[in-house]
Amino acid sequence: MFKDYNMNQVVLPLDLERKLKENDIAFTVHQMVEQIPDDAFNGFLRETGCPAYHPRMMMKIILCAYTQSVFSGRKIEALLEDSVRMMWLAQGYEPSYRTINRFRVHPEVKTLLRQCFVQFRCQLVEAQLIDDEAIFIDGTKIEANANKFTFVWRKSIENHSAQLVENSNKMYDELLAQSIIPEIERENPEVLSTEALNQIVAHLDDTVKTYDKQIEESDDAKERKQLRSERKAPKQYRKKFKDYLARHLKYQTALGIFGNRNSYSKTDPDATFMRMKDDYMGNGQLKADYNIQLATEGQYALAYEVFPNPTDTRTFIPFLDTIENNYFKLPNYIVADAGYGSEQNYEDVIHHRKRTPLITYNQYRKEKQKKYKNNPFHFSNWDYEAETDTFTCPNHQTLTFRYRSTRKDRYGYTRQFKVYECDDCSDCPLRHLCTQAEAGKNRKIHYNEKWEQQKEYIRTQLSNEETGEIYGKRKIDVEPVFGFLKANLCFTRMSVRGAENVENELGFAFMAVNLRKYTARKPCPPLNNDDFSNQKGANHEKLMIGTFFQLFWLVMSQPVFL
Repeated sequence: MFKDYNMNQVVLPLDLERKLKENDIAFTVHQMVEQIPDDAFNGFLRETGCPAYHPRMMMKIILCAYTQSVFSGRKIEALLEDSVRMMWLAQGYEPSYRTINRFRVHPEVKTLLRQCFVQFRCQLVEAQLIDDEAIFIDGTKIEANANKFTFVWRKSIENHSAQLVENSNKMYDELLAQSIIPEIERENPEVLSTEALNQIVAHLDDTVKTYDKQIEESDDAKERKQLRSERKAPKQYRKKFKDYLARHLKYQTALGIFGNRNSYSKTDPDATFMRMKDDYMGNGQLKADYNIQLATEGQYALAYEVFPNPTDTRTFIPFLDTIENNYFKLPNYIVADAGYGSEQNYEDVIHHRKRTPLITYNQYRKEKQKKYKNNPFHFSNWDYEAETDTFTCPNHQTLTFRYRSTRKDRYGYTRQFKVYECDDCSDCPLRHLCTQAEAGKNRKIHYNEKWEQQKEYIRTQLSNEETGEIYGKRKIDVEPVFGFLKANLCFTRMSVRGAENVENELGFAFMAVNLRKYTARKPCPPLNNDDFSNQKGANHEKLMIGTFFQLFWLVMSQPVFL
């Protein structure tokens, strides 16, 4: 016996909310978006044209689609026709994929997403799911929506630009030597600017037009032939300088796009070519990516930002500024891996923000090894006399303080070093083990007092039982969020282009991770039909079933006459 299945029977439409389970993720999406203040949607208001879909509804359907690993505008449009939860969230509306795509890259959506993250974090604090004691920061790279072989390299552009300057100057000197054009005023005698190239092209164009006019007015064949011969050189120079001008503008535009980067993609200029971990071919192939910085607690994404540079060290301070300005106040402990450990980052957290950094440095684990501690030729294992300010090497030679050295990196940060030097290393039997300096030069030590003090501070904090336990949570807090994003949601490549649009899409993706995790952790309440008793039409299904059952019983109870 089978359950009744009849395609010709009329089925009355039911309340879509009744079709959803009590702990369906659609309810979580609905509740979170409803908590956003009404003032946050004022930027979407417009006085003319057809009334727009409400931003609350658009936020709900996009967030719900991202929780189901649907990132394409066309597929989201299809879900609105097939998915019950999407129908309920949209309340019967079916915006097109163009409307969905326009909304998720709208500039005001960035503010809405930040409101969502702020509201969600407040909800986690109230529910005591996070204790607001520390944040865990880490970064990952996600492939951009760009073609693989559209790379532009800074070094290549600079080389071609230098060659262009050399060729244009050489050809300009030839023009002056042949008296084809008059000398022009130049701001820089070594480089022909864009204005100077335009003037040269204009002079050559006038010269060619003069020859053209003379050729048309002349009736003598020999004279016309002579004029065409004389016109040949200016025409060739004009063609080359037009090419120089176009290339010069192209190189200047490219250098402006680079900024502080060394590469960019032609199809997505905001993306930078970086080395990925998933190098399937094993040849170190670079891909157009974005560096995503994320702050988490309790395996929830609390703040994020997109950066174009591949290394995490330079993103740390700007990311903390973004958190403080747009998301929440920084907690007492800031936890990150060794990729963020630097003198500048430690100084910023300790002295400027008055927080405790639980961040290792590159040599932290190596310095704890027995091999490193027993290395007699590393100066950190040498005896130091504070009174005389000297180090003693394994050969019992004294390295005395000589002078102070200052180093400035390309980003403008300055480091101070004390330089110590041995008096004489020429006859030392351990010289080949102690130093690689050239013959006639002695062993030197560049000692950074601030850096050594910071390293000692970090070692003390991590050896403490309380702070060491907090740092031990780093891998199990931030890494699962990236794993959930890439493995469970299958979000491994951007669907939009441009840094601003990418930031909006990542906001939807990280919030989808939060919603799925939050919904999975919520206790499933027992089914209670009384909770829906006050809703309009909530009991119509029960009434209709009872009505059809009564009619069926009435018909079956009548006597049958043969």
